Amino acid sequence: MESLRKLIYQVINDSSMITATISQLRKKEGISYTKVQIKPVELKKVLRYQFAYYYSNKIVHKNATEEEAITLLEELFEQTFRQGLICTSEADYQILISKKFKVSILTKSPSRSEVDLSHNRKKQYVLEEGQPIPFLVELGIMNEDGKVLARKYDKFKQINRFLEMVEDVLPSLPEDRPLTILDFGCGKSYLTFALYHYLAIQERRTLNVVGLDLKADVIEHCNLLASKLAYNNLRFLVGDIADYNELDKVDMVVTLHACDTATDAALEKAVRWDASVILSVPCCQHEVFTQVKNPLLDPLLSHGILKERFSALATDGVRAKLLDLMGYRTQLLEFIDMEHTPKNILIRAVKGDSGDRNQLWKEYTEFRDFLHISPYLEKVCVDLLPI
Repeated sequence: MESLRKLIYQVINDSSMITATISQLRKKEGISYTKVQIKPVELKKVLRYQFAYYYSNKIVHKNATEEEAITLLEELFEQTFRQGLICTSEADYQILISKKFKVSILTKSPSRSEVDLSHNRKKQYVLEEGQPIPFLVELGIMNEDGKVLARKYDKFKQINRFLEMVEDVLPSLPEDRPLTILDFGCGKSYLTFALYHYLAIQERRTLNVVGLDLKADVIEHCNLLASKLAYNNLRFLVGDIADYNELDKVDMVVTLHACDTATDAALEKAVRWDASVILSVPCCQHEVFTQVKNPLLDPLLSHGILKERFSALATDGVRAKLLDLMGYRTQLLEFIDMEHTPKNILIRAVKGDSGDRNQLWKEYTEFRDFLHISPYLEKVCVDLLPI
């Protein structure tokens, strides 16, 4: 083991380690993690070594000084693992330890060329900070130098998260003609402007985008801003989701925080327009809350706060399954961090086959009947379902 101790001391002492992986448990009894990865990181301008312990369902990190790192590495090899790989800029060292503790160190050509000491790497956003983006400046998220204002950073991240989800579904949108996009309940339209900027300015797509909301003063402000930004194919209208019938075909439907069954009304519109993509962040799901009942669920449903959360989750589960039944592949995704709002689930549905409709219908009806509910979306789309 002495040769291994010398190697560990050398790569830590001269700060040459780029990364290391230790694996192959010597004995499984009493050890609940399966491997450990180590890398140097810079924390408050001080070099530390980050140990990542891999468990079956989580990763636990521990930061160590140079002296602590040497001790931890020696203990991991001597007591726990039989194999390791230490990568430096000069060479890769493969370590093999036999059952009788005979150590073999194989020296190979380096596979890594540099050390990344950044602990929190800068996230690459769809809209990057540091360069002024006109709509973000006008909406008070950036200053004129392109710096995101501290109090608006959460909104900046939310916008980018939304655009990442749009970026993922671009291949599902028609490419041979202008895109028609409708945003129901657009409100102040942060995301509507972001969507237009991303698709029209960055992706150079020809668009026809309509934002719809009930608040006349908000719509007036949004139209003035669209005109100021010269977003010529973006317009805002005062109107209700259920009553809107101006368009015959829509390629993408966006609905954010439409209350209760207003979300379902928007989903029905999207399906009947045969929209290629649907993005929906629900809000205020009261319908199932007033209907759900089952004696088996009394330990949960007898608590108001649990019943409310369960009802919201069940509602979105029902919506996703119904969209699958009507010709979509549906995902439920985290929209923004839970620390900002509990209403953070986004329904993303893309046209496509989700499987055997009869089996999907069976799964849906068994769940619906178990909860004793009668969902609005099923009732308004009854002619589109395999009943």
